[in-house]
Amino acid sequence: MKRCRMLGIFFAALAALLSDVMCAVVAYSYCDMLWGIRYACYSAPAGVAFLGAIPFVIGILLCALLSVFFRRKAHRGQW
Repeated sequence: MKRCRMLGIFFAALAALLSDVMCAVVAYSYCDMLWGIRYACYSAPAGVAFLGAIPFVIGILLCALLSVFFRRKAHRGQW
């Protein structure tokens, strides 16, 4: 029971960490795209930088679902 609770907390913390990393990566990519469009003749629009958020969103959702799953197991007293 304690193991499920700890896994639930771990996956919740991992989801929060992934969201922070996603914000940093997307912001950096967006600024890089803006600079590249202005000075390096990039042809893609700056909004392309937001496509980098897709893998992070999938990871965040997966961690959140696992956190809910383990917390429910701990609450029920299984394992």
